[in-house]
Amino acid sequence: MAIETIKKCPVCEHEDFKPWLTASDHTVTKEEFELQKCNHCNLIITNPRPNSESIGKYYASDNYISHSGKSNTLFNKIYLSARNLTLKWKHQLISAYFPEPKKILDYGCGTGEFLHYMKNKGWSVTGIEPNETARKKVNHLLGNNVLQSLESIKGNSIDAITLWHLLEHIHDLNNTIQNLKNLLSPTGYIFIAVPNPNSHDCEHYKKYWAGYDVPRHLWHFTQDTIKTLLKNNGLKIVATEPLTLDSYYVSLLSEQYRTPSQTKIVSGLKAFFEGLISNISATKTGEYSSLIYIVRQE
Repeated sequence: MAIETIKKCPVCEHEDFKPWLTASDHTVTKEEFELQKCNHCNLIITNPRPNSESIGKYYASDNYISHSGKSNTLFNKIYLSARNLTLKWKHQLISAYFPEPKKILDYGCGTGEFLHYMKNKGWSVTGIEPNETARKKVNHLLGNNVLQSLESIKGNSIDAITLWHLLEHIHDLNNTIQNLKNLLSPTGYIFIAVPNPNSHDCEHYKKYWAGYDVPRHLWHFTQDTIKTLLKNNGLKIVATEPLTLDSYYVSLLSEQYRTPSQTKIVSGLKAFFEGLISNISATKTGEYSSLIYIVRQE
């Protein structure tokens, strides 16, 4: 495996990191990875980690549901059920910024259910999905509208760009944000959903928190660090919305990681109450398990 070590923070460009915690890859390899925190801006980084050429093996599992689309476990079934519930909500969120359907790009579209839903609502859809297995599945669904990279897309041509739990997976962070910004129409918006390490469920589960998902999650953004990152790239956050269902699913996975000997019923009950507590806490702090940032050009 080819390893890379981050020497300079992509948010503030400082080179001073401190150990944060050690977490395990619970999905594929069971290896341990260190998380470090920037002493200047507090960005949390998986460091060192697999480089872009070697990261692929960490997605090679039927348990990695966004690529497989399979419902072969209780957790995958719950994930798929929650995803189906959120499709309508995501459409309503995006439509609040666009009175009529326009062009949408889903960056990291997985197996394409979101784009399929948007296409049925009249949107012109394009997807980017580097994983070959997922890309084949979604192109069968959407008719070859999903590409491997951004190069063939015309600049300033996309009205809505979505990154549903994708930004934290990107190695080349600033260049990718700039490339996405260049595709955006002058009146366009980017919708970015990421896990929140300042959430109550993260504080509760600590190294077992499923939102860390090492080494696939390379960066772990707080509200302050993502705001600074986007501002540095000429983008501003115009609104922030919670993904309230994420706290329940993340807590369910975290319970399984922390106590694998627990029965599924016990894990489910504990996860439900922890997800509920996390959401109640976030009504006061704003620190939900996952947050969506609605972004446009400055």
